[in-house]
Amino acid sequence: MKVLSSLGDWRAFRAGLVGEIGFVPTMGALHEGHAQLLQRSREANDHTVVSIYVNPTQFNNPADLDSYPGTLGEDLCRARELGVNAVLIPSYDELYPDDFRFRVEEHEFSRELCGAHRPGHFTGVMTVVLKLLNLVRPRRAYFGEKDYQQYLLIRDMCDAFFVDVEIVPCATVREEDGLALSSRNALLDEKGRARAGRLNRLLRDAPSDAAASRALEQAGFEVDYVVTKADRRFAAGADRPGRRAGAAQGDGGTAAAARGLLPRLRQAGPGAGRIRPPRAGADAGPRAGLSLLQDLQAL
Repeated sequence: MKVLSSLGDWRAFRAGLVGEIGFVPTMGALHEGHAQLLQRSREANDHTVVSIYVNPTQFNNPADLDSYPGTLGEDLCRARELGVNAVLIPSYDELYPDDFRFRVEEHEFSRELCGAHRPGHFTGVMTVVLKLLNLVRPRRAYFGEKDYQQYLLIRDMCDAFFVDVEIVPCATVREEDGLALSSRNALLDEKGRARAGRLNRLLRDAPSDAAASRALEQAGFEVDYVVTKADRRFAAGADRPGRRAGAAQGDGGTAAAARGLLPRLRQAGPGAGRIRPPRAGADAGPRAGLSLLQDLQAL
């Protein structure tokens, strides 16, 4: 397994690859969900490449960026065990030689759901994914449905910019209580982990968005929104001030996503069942923390 941290070395290595490449972009802290993405890639491609890069342009709180789990040594061991052919570990200076002067913007769906509460987040996600796709030039790239809004935005971005890649969605991998596997679950304390495990069931069992919102509030969550869109129920909020949570489920009780609990910059107020825009004067830059639909874990 090749480990490449220089883009020059990566380009030289990429030039020698023959056959189809599968790509899994991650922010590290690899878990069984990543393993499933990598397995899908290995089954369909001649080579599997994984990137490990914690992307700062989707954060705006240095403390949240610093707290993101970093387990590079373990990640490399796991990647090797999973049959990965190459690991790309770029630096900010090489990946953003323009210092984020150029970026990818989307002005509709990225401003809904979690984008309504995290202005600029998906701009950072789409920009780094486009850069990585241009560098890796894979035949297929794999993204978890846990981050469904992210998946849709990346899929549509590639269509809009004629990127010659197949964006492959992969089913969410869950723990026994329904909590989606996430690198950030490692940040949960015992109480927070127990509470997070209830999110998927509360959303799945509620007959309507309003009922789901009430159930979340009764369970002690502060609700940002509960919305059904494209046959999936999306929700985000906090289990207590300063701790963000989110979840989503598919139609017919098939869970599509469930989030761990993460720091957020805005405390949700009343107004269950609808999307609320950021409060006046809120920071318009990339927001820290984890959205319902982000992980570049895919990212």
